[in-house]
Amino acid sequence: MQTITKYLVPLILFLSMQFIHAQDTINNVNNKHKIEELKTQKQDIENQEKAFLKEEVEVINLRLENGEITNIEAEELKKEVAKKRALNIEDRIAIVDNKISLLERNDDAYNYIEEKSVQGIIRIGKGEDTSESFIFIGDVEDDKPKNVKYDKRTTSDFVLAFGLNNAIIENDNLDNSPYKFGGSRFFEIGWAWKTRVFKNSNFLRLKYGYSLQINGLKPKDNNYFVQQGDQTLLEVFPEDLKKSKLSITNLVFPLHFEFGPSKRVDKDTYFRYSTKNQFKIGLGGYGGLNIGTRQKLKYKIDGERVKDKQKKSFNTTNLVYGLSGYIAFDQVALYVKYDLSPIFKDQTINQNNISVGVRFDMD
Repeated sequence: MQTITKYLVPLILFLSMQFIHAQDTINNVNNKHKIEELKTQKQDIENQEKAFLKEEVEVINLRLENGEITNIEAEELKKEVAKKRALNIEDRIAIVDNKISLLERNDDAYNYIEEKSVQGIIRIGKGEDTSESFIFIGDVEDDKPKNVKYDKRTTSDFVLAFGLNNAIIENDNLDNSPYKFGGSRFFEIGWAWKTRVFKNSNFLRLKYGYSLQINGLKPKDNNYFVQQGDQTLLEVFPEDLKKSKLSITNLVFPLHFEFGPSKRVDKDTYFRYSTKNQFKIGLGGYGGLNIGTRQKLKYKIDGERVKDKQKKSFNTTNLVYGLSGYIAFDQVALYVKYDLSPIFKDQTINQNNISVGVRFDMD
């Protein structure tokens, strides 16, 4: 046992010394590699700050061209951003030089860990018309300019509308409508873009997009729709109807001229027009296609509930078009639309769909 120990202990010591020597060699190589990376990083810092400066100067020149600032103000702003970027280069390179000195003084600093220079920042901000995040926590690399468009003339909104629906019948008035006022409804969902018409004013905007409209009609007095050749008529159903409803689904492309005041929001690198908490009026129309018609009936036969869904044309008009308008405050509007195209084509008496409800344009 003593003989084994006699040879084993020197062997362990020898291997340990070899391991320590190898580890020191690896650490020295790693430190030299890190030093080279840091030296390269100094040039990257200078190039990065110069690129930032170039973008800031371009924005200042654009503001000068638009007449927002004078030549003197532009020169002062350029001096300020140039000074800021020069100080940034000086401070950031000083940090890298200190790290290089630390590595050079400590060849055995194998536990020195910092693969990347990180300068932490916290930015809070998110106006309704900016594209920056509300809270940002990160490093300088992540804080590069996001190329925010200085003058964004087009924005987009999600559109949702619903309300009451009915029909205006030729040579008759709405009071005598054969359709229920409370039960007949419409629903609309879509997307709209809004473009400022004039360069230096947001009083007039062009609003356009696409929407899916569903217009529903519920006949009174136990009636339902019957298609007889090229005519669609209302007839009394032989059973007691619990529900009778005709749904017409249209894909339309609205176009409105929107009027109203707005507030200009100026920032250092961009400006926007905001209609938040403002009144606005939209006048225009729409055109599109009928993509589906369905009648739904609910009734009982011998005490059993029956649901009957009839999918056919019912002679509804294929090409739909009409007028529409809204009066809004902020994102909520009173909305009216009227189909110039008749509900049913080639009829003895024409019927035109009319809707009144609320509309939400959510950006």
